[in-house]
Amino acid sequence: MTHPSALLLGAQLLQVLLWPFLDDSVVGRASLGGIGMLAVGAAVLAVRRTPAASRVVLFLGAPAMLLTLVEPVFPDNDAVVLVSGLLHAPFYVYVSYAMLRYLFHDDKVTTDEYYATGAAFTVVAWAFAYAYSVVQVLWPDSFSSPSGSDQSWFELLYLSFSVLTSVGLSDIVAVGSQARSIVMVEMMTGVFYIAMVVSRMVGLTILRRRG
Repeated sequence: MTHPSALLLGAQLLQVLLWPFLDDSVVGRASLGGIGMLAVGAAVLAVRRTPAASRVVLFLGAPAMLLTLVEPVFPDNDAVVLVSGLLHAPFYVYVSYAMLRYLFHDDKVTTDEYYATGAAFTVVAWAFAYAYSVVQVLWPDSFSSPSGSDQSWFELLYLSFSVLTSVGLSDIVAVGSQARSIVMVEMMTGVFYIAMVVSRMVGLTILRRRG
């Protein structure tokens, strides 16, 4: 595939747009799981360039793909949510690391690297959302919102995006110490990502046009 990063970015954004319309039914959640599995598969394609990718796919990626289909069917099962989070979070952290290596491996800016810049950002948001889901299972009432203390997956993803982008638009608040510590790490990650990746991509693009 020429642009696996574009497929990954597209699948992630498609999930975000379709979630409000499909989350109310088992069939809809299963469809979202299928899109999620597509996103995980695209992530595997995006990082296939690294030597350690095969081991990560075997131990984290493959089980994560399976849990992506199971979790939407059993969204209230704490054991399923916990295992899914424990598999997805480190897998997406590795994917983001591998994509950053891909972005920094030379001084040329390709079309796929533009897609990878956006895809890596969404992957980081997904990783922290899964981390929040783990925290919520292990330490109940870690988050608070007008709807209550038990947040849905989509609400945790919304929180993750708002924290990562530092826009502060979320009405969900981390009230537990464990949750707050992860929120602070994501804040720093978002600032670091913008400062490091986006500035480098813009700089290389300007240099290429001048050259």
